[in-house]
Parts: sequence; structure tokens; C-alpha cells
Amino acid sequence: MHKYIVYAAYGWLTFTGVMHFVIDVVSQHLRGKHVPSTETTLYYGLHSAFALGQFVFGLLGLWLAWRALDMLKELPVVTVSVVAAVGWLAIAVLFMEYWQPKFNAAIFGVLVVAAALIGRR
Repeated sequence: MHKYIVYAAYGWLTFTGVMHFVIDVVSQHLRGKHVPSTETTLYYGLHSAFALGQFVFGLLGLWLAWRALDMLKELPVVTVSVVAAVGWLAIAVLFMEYWQPKFNAAIFGVLVVAAALIGRR
């Protein structure tokens, strides 16, 4: 069960990172939703960095699960993952008006905590 929840957590993070970039950056840029300005640059920069961080961290977690699943039971790895989830949730709450990034970060946090609790048995 631990294995499936770990893959679900990091797979979810990778998927939502890609979808966040496609929807909030690529789609809006192609449709011309924002006029060129400093605010637009900051908007695209915030969402690109947020999505790239989720994608890379999720991919690293998937690779780690594939190569060394037991390492994801160790406290330092769980702590880093929970801190990342809290960080993404804080950024989403403070700087993003949509509910989807908040929901995605919360789901990742819940899955990481569930994997840690199941892995400790």
C-alpha cells in the first residue's frame, strides 16, 4: 500500500505541475489573455516557477520511488516533502486567486503524510 500512495503523491505532483504550466502559462499566452507589461511578466514568472518546481520535485520523487522506495520512509525525506507541500500551499494561498493550486498542494500534502504514516508500520 505504501508503494502505491508514494507513486500517487509524486505522480499527482508531476501531473498537476504540467497541467498548471499548460493552463496558466501556455494557454493564456497563446490566447493573448494578458497585455505585455511588468505585471504580465510577474504573472507568467510566478506560475512558471510554481509549476516547474512541482514538476521537478514530483519527477525526483517518482525516480526516488522507483530506485529506492524505502528511502521515502525516512524522516528527512518525508520532512522535505511536507515542507514543500506547505510552501506550495502558502504561495497558492497568498499569491494565487484560483482554488485549483491550493487544492493540488493540499492533496499532495495529504498523500505524503498518508504514505509516511503507512510506511512507519
